[in-house]
Amino acid sequence: MSGKTNIRHFGLIGFPLSHSFSRQYFREKFEKEGILDAQYENLPLENILDFPALIKRFPNLRGLNVTIPHKQAVMPFLDEIEASAQVIGAVNTIRVEPEGRLTGFNTDAYGFERSLLEWLPANFKGQALVLGTGGASKAICFVLTKNEIQYKLVSRSPGEGQLGYEDIDKELLEKYKLIVNTTPLGTHPNIESCPDIPYDLLGPNHYLYDLVYNPSETKFMRLGAASGAQTHNGLQMLILQAEGAWQIWNRL
Repeated sequence: MSGKTNIRHFGLIGFPLSHSFSRQYFREKFEKEGILDAQYENLPLENILDFPALIKRFPNLRGLNVTIPHKQAVMPFLDEIEASAQVIGAVNTIRVEPEGRLTGFNTDAYGFERSLLEWLPANFKGQALVLGTGGASKAICFVLTKNEIQYKLVSRSPGEGQLGYEDIDKELLEKYKLIVNTTPLGTHPNIESCPDIPYDLLGPNHYLYDLVYNPSETKFMRLGAASGAQTHNGLQMLILQAEGAWQIWNRL
């Protein structure tokens, strides 16, 4: 990052970051809006224990986005966590004050909620399956609870109250009409991977929401659409959460 003292620095932490959307998005935003005092970089961080040293390296750092696998692991390193992020149990946005104080937020929930409610029909009746139990799934569960949509978590190693992929059958899918993929399966370059669900049992009353945005149509979406299901990718959510982060970073 530039050492100029008048430049505000922003960045993305996670590992790996080869699939990152944020750097291109914010660089294009800065150019389009004529924002000259901001710079955005990918900051690959394999081990969260290196986080304090990274913060010290950039004295003009004002904000961070957080992605896999650090959305939960970063929380103990923060000075404060906003109330909804505490409830969710995951942070994807960090505001860095000039004196170095770190506050964590979750804008994934905001992005998911807005995009989901614009896409689902107003009269949607049904429950949800949330595929995956990582940091991203926590924001999705928060939004579903807020909107009174009952859900079950699905995991390869199910814990108490969770389902395994082998539990998903015709009877279950008659109740669970919304299926949200929060796993990275299908993300470029591994575009032929997908969650192991019985796609042939899906139909026009099923709604498949994939948090993956690259490629724009994942195998999860493609197989669902082939059975008549409605599909939606994660790009709109990503844009909304990025804009939510920008508002937090610029809040006076």
